[in-house]
Amino acid sequence: MELREITDVLDEYTGRRRAVLEYGLTVQRIVEGSKGPGFTSADWEPLAGFVDPVAFERVGPFKEVQNWPAYVEFLTAWAPAAEWEGRFKRVTDHDGLVFLELEEWTRMGELENVVNSLSVYEFDDTDRIVHLDVYLQLDLTGMLGGA
Repeated sequence: MELREITDVLDEYTGRRRAVLEYGLTVQRIVEGSKGPGFTSADWEPLAGFVDPVAFERVGPFKEVQNWPAYVEFLTAWAPAAEWEGRFKRVTDHDGLVFLELEEWTRMGELENVVNSLSVYEFDDTDRIVHLDVYLQLDLTGMLGGA
C-alpha cells in the first residue's frame, strides 16, 4: 500500500472523513508549534473545534480512558518533547464512525518508532467527535530476538 501525505489526499474527501483528516493535520501543526516558549494547553483550542468537549472520551492503546481535559493535559505534556507525523493509508466511514489508518512516525529524544495505527472516531448528530479509540501495531521483532 502506498503511503501518502495527509495534505495530498485531503481534497479527495468530504464530510466526516475530511474532518478526521483535518483533525490529524491540526494535531501535527500544533505539535510542530509546541517547541517554542509559552506553549500551553490553550494552544489545543483549534483541535477542540472538532469535538464535543463535554461528551468526548478517548481510549488509548493501553486502554487508558481520558475525557477532553485529561486528553489536552496529556497532549500538552507530550507535544513539546515529540516530533510526530502521520502518513495516510486509508479512511472509511460507516454508521457515524470514521476509521482512519495511518503509519505514524514519532521521535522523542533518542527514541524513534513507526507504528501502524487505526483510530476509530465516533461522531454525534452535529458532526462533532464524541469518542476516539486508538489501536497500534508496533514491530517488536528486533526486541523479541527475531520472534
